[in-house]
Amino acid sequence: MRRSIRRALWAGVAAAVAVAVVPVTAAIGAGSLTTTFAASSDWGSGHEVRVTVTNGTDAPVASWRVEFDLPAGTTISSFWDADVTRSGNRYVAVQKSWAGALAPGASASWGYVGTGGYRAPANCTVNGGACGGGTTPTATPTTVRPTTPPPTTPPPTTPPPSNPGAQKVVGYFAQWGVYQRAYHVKNIHTSGSAAKLTHILYAFGNTTGGRCTIGDSYADYDRAYSAAESVDGVADTWDAGALRGSFNQLRKLKRMYPNLKVIWSFGGWTWSGGFTQAAQNPTAFAESCYNLVEDPRWADVFDGIDIDWEYPNACGLTCDASGPNSFKNLISALRSRFGSSNLVTAAITADGSNGGKIDAADYAGAINNLNWLMPMTYDYFGAFAAQGPTAPHSPLTSYAGIPQQGFWSDAAIQKLKSKGIPANKLLLGIGFYGRGWTGVTQATPGGTATGAAPGTYEAGIEDYKVLKNTCPTTGTIAGTAYAKCGSNWWSYDTPATIGGKMSYAKSQGLGGAFFWELSGDTSNGELITAVANGLR
Repeated sequence: MRRSIRRALWAGVAAAVAVAVVPVTAAIGAGSLTTTFAASSDWGSGHEVRVTVTNGTDAPVASWRVEFDLPAGTTISSFWDADVTRSGNRYVAVQKSWAGALAPGASASWGYVGTGGYRAPANCTVNGGACGGGTTPTATPTTVRPTTPPPTTPPPTTPPPSNPGAQKVVGYFAQWGVYQRAYHVKNIHTSGSAAKLTHILYAFGNTTGGRCTIGDSYADYDRAYSAAESVDGVADTWDAGALRGSFNQLRKLKRMYPNLKVIWSFGGWTWSGGFTQAAQNPTAFAESCYNLVEDPRWADVFDGIDIDWEYPNACGLTCDASGPNSFKNLISALRSRFGSSNLVTAAITADGSNGGKIDAADYAGAINNLNWLMPMTYDYFGAFAAQGPTAPHSPLTSYAGIPQQGFWSDAAIQKLKSKGIPANKLLLGIGFYGRGWTGVTQATPGGTATGAAPGTYEAGIEDYKVLKNTCPTTGTIAGTAYAKCGSNWWSYDTPATIGGKMSYAKSQGLGGAFFWELSGDTSNGELITAVANGLR
């Protein structure tokens, strides 16, 4: 059961620089504390680097400090998972205070985006001992393509609270991910994503008979989690009345991250058909939703409701003709029933064309009853047009030759703002996946194709965590990236393009960003890190 598919991200020209090291001091035991710089992407005007510190000694290292020089013309523009300061061309990166000691054999990674093409750092030290770099004779740069991401440190035992600030970082957790994808709530914790999220959207509840209904009872509240699978290492029980499934795992996750909020999302691409009947009696629909979300078995899990209606008074998987006021009326009924203390949000179309789907419904009329709106600024183009032309599925801006006017993120944002919707109630959408074609000969956008490129779960769609290795980016356009490998052509966002999109979100005064969906990211959360850091 999936929506019109949301996912995406990263890849690039990979160059790893293995930096030779020497033992630090005898105080930390035998062996070496090593540092590796890996340039995972280089697009000429910028690059992305992951730095890995590995404890090769036989004793814990209480904390680490990496110092290095960057060549003239190269600077760090953003960074994550370390505290970085600068004096001239000299940079100092120190371990986050919450990370804890680095155990023998363990590694910790942090990263940065730099300006200009990648050039190896010089005069590198780790905890005061030489770790090589451009001035160390044994530090010979070699160009390789990493086959696996660098190792990361396990999450801290006591994680930091989620960001409670004004900038929202909202991510979808897909209900069906617990099956073939084997992505569970625990992965939100182990990837480090939970500490960077402000809100999780649980997708999806169904809409049938004009009511909110359960989407998948087994995944939602019945599946028994073993101790190894569970967020807190405690197995589910079969005691009468015990909550299990993802709902119980989310409950445990919220206990670990007290500032994290969870919102139950209803509808999506597959289950939006029921909204047409719901619009005939919004009060009855809102009552059914309240009773389900606030069911005593899991009332503490959810902090509100999200409506993903694709699309009011327009066509998605099915067509709706309930009128331009239907969305506004539905949201009004939900706010009346859920009250002011619960969150009421909505994911909406991002069709910014004249007379398009944004114009078909009164979104501005609903905004006073919504905490925020999420225009789905992705899935603009894809292999649902099997012969092309190839085009990035999530362009931030227009470009010469774009197949459809108004089909880019800024067009949607500006149209919604022009209707009187406050910028701080709009979140920018990011896909943690790519869309692709096969049978393509042209490297740049605008080429013809013969059909959808092969995908792990669905033709024409692939997760970022796969594409970053199998089809690295070969170019950027309109604020996003594309890649051609063999006869396949993919478009997706990278940490670098996400950084640009977050800069745009801040410049527009938006309330933050959201993404579809968590399982498309790498096991160490590369994409959510770019989102969270970009909004700081």
